[in-house]
Amino acid sequence: MRPIEELINKEQPGGVLIREWISKGKNKVEILEVDSLKGRDELYKLQITTRSPMGAMAYTTGGILIDNGWIRILGSGNPKLTRTITSWNKGKAFDEIGNPAKFLLIADDAIGGFFVLNFGAYGTDFAKVYYFSPDNLNFEPLDLTYSEFLNFCFNGDLDDFYKNLRWKNWQDEVKNLQGDWVYTFYPTLWSKEGKDITKNVRNPVPIEEQYSLNIEFRKQLGLDTK
Repeated sequence: MRPIEELINKEQPGGVLIREWISKGKNKVEILEVDSLKGRDELYKLQITTRSPMGAMAYTTGGILIDNGWIRILGSGNPKLTRTITSWNKGKAFDEIGNPAKFLLIADDAIGGFFVLNFGAYGTDFAKVYYFSPDNLNFEPLDLTYSEFLNFCFNGDLDDFYKNLRWKNWQDEVKNLQGDWVYTFYPTLWSKEGKDITKNVRNPVPIEEQYSLNIEFRKQLGLDTK
């Protein structure tokens, strides 16, 4: 593995670019403060340079919250979002740090949806983002690179993207939801009975619990034979 000094790019730091995108965006963005030691550790584990937006996310942020925390983009961890990119993917995308992965979980949202970077697991569109949607349990291609995904979060029409998946006064609830928790719904959003989110019962649960549940549901429904 390359030493941390080789991964820090001082000539073309990606963090400057990310903040420029944010300054031009229209959505509410909160950059979580980074612990410099944790940022260095996460960058080393990722083994990508700070010239890349993902490397910059890990090195210069504890993560980013979009729309009062509706979307959580992973960085190197913060009290508001304790998961890091590598810690969240260990046991899911790879078994041990440094092992190759066919996908990478990069962000998620308050309703248990997950944004995944494809490295061969879902199709031939290498390094493009998929959305694991809680209302159908499918991995939907977004045709966005990681950089384009960040720009979508900062400047995209999120109300349109989450059409029929937000409820009245959702902002007041979500801003108090810790970044490692999501809402679970009953009936489930993917069921015939659960399509109207305004009528579902919702409760906060740890995101690890919801992720495992969604993956298990995929297997039970025959959507995932792996």
